Amino acid sequence: MKGYKYLFKNIGLLTISQFGTKILVFLLVPLYTSVLSTSEYGTYDLFVTTINLLVPIVTLNLSDAVLLFALDEKVDCSEVLSIGLKYSLYGFFASLLFLIINLAIDFFPAITLYWYYFPVLLLLTIINTLFTGFSRGIDKVKETSISGIICSATMIGCNLLFLLVLKWGLHGYFLANIIAMTTQIIYLYISCELKKFINPKINGKLEKEMKNYSMPLIMNNVGWWVNNSSDRYIVTWLSGISANGIYSVGYKIPSILNMFQSIFSQAWTMSAVKDFDSNDSNGFFSKMYSIYNCGMVLVCSAIVMTSRLLAHILYVNDFFTAWQYVPFLTIAIVFGSLSGFFGGIFAAAKDSKLFGKSTIISAIINIILNIAFVFFVGPIGASLATLISYFIVWYIRLRHVQKHIAIKINLKRDYISYFILLIQGTILFILNDSLLLYFIECCLYILILVLFYKELKAIIIKIFRKSIKE
Repeated sequence: MKGYKYLFKNIGLLTISQFGTKILVFLLVPLYTSVLSTSEYGTYDLFVTTINLLVPIVTLNLSDAVLLFALDEKVDCSEVLSIGLKYSLYGFFASLLFLIINLAIDFFPAITLYWYYFPVLLLLTIINTLFTGFSRGIDKVKETSISGIICSATMIGCNLLFLLVLKWGLHGYFLANIIAMTTQIIYLYISCELKKFINPKINGKLEKEMKNYSMPLIMNNVGWWVNNSSDRYIVTWLSGISANGIYSVGYKIPSILNMFQSIFSQAWTMSAVKDFDSNDSNGFFSKMYSIYNCGMVLVCSAIVMTSRLLAHILYVNDFFTAWQYVPFLTIAIVFGSLSGFFGGIFAAAKDSKLFGKSTIISAIINIILNIAFVFFVGPIGASLATLISYFIVWYIRLRHVQKHIAIKINLKRDYISYFILLIQGTILFILNDSLLLYFIECCLYILILVLFYKELKAIIIKIFRKSIKE
């Protein structure tokens, strides 16, 4: 029970910090799509996507090692943070080289046009990633959660001011994100008293251990970046910046599911490290996988079923066609989230090599499929390529996870549920908005409920018993 309590306590804190604010951000999509043009939105998306690629490479992905080693009670946390700061600064200065080269050859015109935002956003992203990871590692989940609320609230307020009142357009969108991240960093520094963890002396032995763990994860992060983001570059290359703007907005509805995945995965990594048991003698890991898979599939099915209706509400003007990308991108997140579940197990076992291997294989396949599919069928091909690559990384990790833990999975039932999700997504392209369409979608959703009857019954019984005790 201790493991469940620790996991659900952290999920509760992270949900409080992220759910409400992310829903508000999600509901502001009509604002962004009405104020920003498709090319402006595509430009910002490419800008941030490039930064997200650079950060794990230039910092040697030390932020992941900072979280894991800070959780280790045998390690001095001040040494952990100091090593993380050292590589964060190294990474920032190394990234400036990328900016200088890009300004010289103009390989990324979007970054060249707004180059002055690049070093600011880059540094803030590096420090923010480090501070949030370390704060969770020293069990300051409450403070990390509050910082998320402050960040989101600041970003929403600034966007309303800059976009609606001052009408600064894309510049306002950049500034809102910069101010929001800055407030989060300042709050974490003060509330978690990070100053006392900064130590000028570096433990060479610990530094080597952290690098040995984090460096194989560079491949993992680059691979995930390819799976998550390379499609935007390929869509831009083959279909234009405006098409990428529409495709990027297509990610907004799947972000509902991604929000649940993000909250769980942050809490799960901490629990997997603290409660790791290779025999899974109390069935904790098997039960959590079963419940997590059930929840992700059911939410995914609901999103796919209502995706066209949501698009009518959220996507304005030329952005409406983005609904086409929603079904397959949402299903892809299911496999991405389950891969992340296994990732927590590999992190607990400190098997970072398989992280990189599985993700790089799927990333290579992703690029090949993206180019082929987008060339022949347009941006919709990118969403299909993303789905296939996410499935591959899940399948590889599924095949190897038994080396570390005796986890039990009902694969036959799960494969049937995934197939039903694909049918739900495909039907949206065959039938127009009609009662028949939503009747079939509802029937398929009920079928998934029946498949997960055992899990749902167990959850309902636990909730009922708890309510009686209270």
